[in-house]
Amino acid sequence: MSIYDTLNNKQREAVFYTEGPLLILAGAGSGKTRVLTHRIAYLIEEKGVNPWNILAITFTNKAAGEMRERVDHIVGFGSESIWVSTFHSTCVRILRRHIDRLGFGTNFTIYDADDQKTLMKDVCKQLQIDTKIYKERNLLAAISSAKDEMILPDEYELNAAGDYHKQKIAKVYREYQKQLKANNALDFDDLLVKTVQLLQTQPDILEYYQERFRYIMVDEYQDTNTVQFKLISILAKKYRNLCVVGDDDQSIYKFRGANIKNILNFEDVFEDAYVIKLEQNYRSTETILQAANGVIRNNYGRKEKALWTENGEGDKLVFEQFDNAYDEADYVVSDIREHVREGERSYNEHAILYRTNAQSRIFEEKFVTANIPYKVIGGINFYARKEIKDLLAYLKTIDNGMDDLAVRRIINVPKRGIGLTTVNRVQENATERGVSFYEALRTADMIPGIGKAAAKLVSFVALIEHFKESAKTMLVSELMQEILDFTGYLDDLEEEGKEEAEARKENIDELLSKIASYEESCEDEAPTLSGFLEEVALVADVDSLDENSDYVILMTLHSAKGLEFPEVYMVGMEDGIFPSYMTVTEGDLEELEEERRLCYVGITRAMENLTLTCARRRMIRGEMQYNKMSRFLKEIPVHLFGNKVQSERQEMDVVKANAYVQAKQAFKTQAFSAAKPAQNFGVKTGGGLDYEVGDRVKHMKFGEGIVVSIVEGGRDYEVTVVFDAVGPKKMFAGFAKLQKM
Repeated sequence: MSIYDTLNNKQREAVFYTEGPLLILAGAGSGKTRVLTHRIAYLIEEKGVNPWNILAITFTNKAAGEMRERVDHIVGFGSESIWVSTFHSTCVRILRRHIDRLGFGTNFTIYDADDQKTLMKDVCKQLQIDTKIYKERNLLAAISSAKDEMILPDEYELNAAGDYHKQKIAKVYREYQKQLKANNALDFDDLLVKTVQLLQTQPDILEYYQERFRYIMVDEYQDTNTVQFKLISILAKKYRNLCVVGDDDQSIYKFRGANIKNILNFEDVFEDAYVIKLEQNYRSTETILQAANGVIRNNYGRKEKALWTENGEGDKLVFEQFDNAYDEADYVVSDIREHVREGERSYNEHAILYRTNAQSRIFEEKFVTANIPYKVIGGINFYARKEIKDLLAYLKTIDNGMDDLAVRRIINVPKRGIGLTTVNRVQENATERGVSFYEALRTADMIPGIGKAAAKLVSFVALIEHFKESAKTMLVSELMQEILDFTGYLDDLEEEGKEEAEARKENIDELLSKIASYEESCEDEAPTLSGFLEEVALVADVDSLDENSDYVILMTLHSAKGLEFPEVYMVGMEDGIFPSYMTVTEGDLEELEEERRLCYVGITRAMENLTLTCARRRMIRGEMQYNKMSRFLKEIPVHLFGNKVQSERQEMDVVKANAYVQAKQAFKTQAFSAAKPAQNFGVKTGGGLDYEVGDRVKHMKFGEGIVVSIVEGGRDYEVTVVFDAVGPKKMFAGFAKLQKM
């Protein structure tokens, strides 16, 4: 029996179609990883493709690890030559070899979010930017968005002409990039941007990688942004054997720069592309899939498909509405405790999914009280803790002395009597001479006004130079132990108090375990300091999920993508929470559709049982707010719910009406608002609109604009307006409340 006989017809078709551009629309739980791994095996075994010529890219380390494991198992000998990695890891591998062509050292540092904030503070201080007006996080977000679109400082400055605000950002962007280069550092966005730049400007390197990667496969294609699309397009341009796998219904990362048009318009970019739909689901019950289909079919911007399964009907959905958020949490925690007590489930078979991180607090309190083990995915990242960042800064300084942020972080950790005044004098000297901070330290005795501090700086440099020599012959684990011994870091922790010190020591022990684990994983090549720092820099918080540990998982809906659990609780299902208040009040169709896709992702995480809960009132930002149940609940066919219909659920009966009546009921009142005198806001009493294409209208947030399109849908009118201030926006008339001018 062939390994391909275990695939269904559509999966086999996707595996056997090997030449030219291919779009695989893979619904949730449809076995896409299985298809990709079998496709790789088929290319090697049946088509005679050299493993060296295959590149498989996905988005998370966890997904890449699973694919790597499956590929090794199926392909066997030669599989190690296949590149199976994330976008960022792929780019790092290329840049480590060739970034010197762009003027960087190959031992560059990768800056995390905290490093970026620190650097941005320096930039704002140097440019005398008022951070009350131009907040550092907003400046970083603007720069990140520009990089997502492959807009470099020169182009950004050109586009900013005539806009004072954007001109300020352009100056910050230019200086930020200048300081990154001076530190021989890249941020996460740069890993992609610099790789594209490298391929665009170095024909010989482009030729090498186009020849090497003759067959390219990209997973989770709906999550790609513009620069990722450019990277893949450039690499695949010569042989055009590009297979992308994704699901437009699971595109939920617009806020990170994901461009859903990459998957929706794939056939426009690659006109000869072949499309295969994987709609058979192997994860969930028929009831859960009907609920997911019921919600997502309300989106306009999607490719038509519907999930189905042979798993059987399964249990009905559970819906509960509570008076407040505490009652909601009590119910969920009690339900989980009952499952475990009866021996029906273990703790790790339960997941609580919510829209925002703030919603976890009440559940955490209840779990602590009930003595139930839990873990919050998406909390403080292990590598963001102070003691871990301190020790990693030592390793970064040893590996890349040009990283000013790392050197400045540890120059007085543990305390060496080196004050801020001394550090500032060294920095001024480094800036005047155009050298790195560490280079200035090496000649500290020559710095004017440095005085007695020179001896302390010389001692620090001697310590780092000693570590650099040690790094040439020691394993990373041995080097880390030497750093702890020579610096007295652990002894210094004792000053913080016993309990705090113990917690920090436990984290350091975990770091040592991580280093040991890294060294063990380097089977075919020697472990290196750069390699370890690279692995740490690319880790994602969801990768810390240990499926073998027995604890309840709490996570946002965004973090849950790609995971599955027998028991799922989707909590806070209220208008104003999910969908969010801004989405509800602004009437932006694209934002609402993104939120609906997020709901679809949440539903399809459930394998056997799905519970949906909401509360009539909830404390938000210190204010009690009264919410209607989420409009997404009303899009689930009512017959899929199994528990008794309580009086407060009578609102659900609206789903029995036709779709247009549903929409009217959903739009009748605005979440959080008290009853107000009826106002038409553009909707005539007898139906229709009191404005038409070509009319000028006014929106409460976007201001004035011109109506360019009105489409009558089943639920409401879809109106497109080109606003004077923000450009085109699509929205539902019932939400938008446009007023004719």
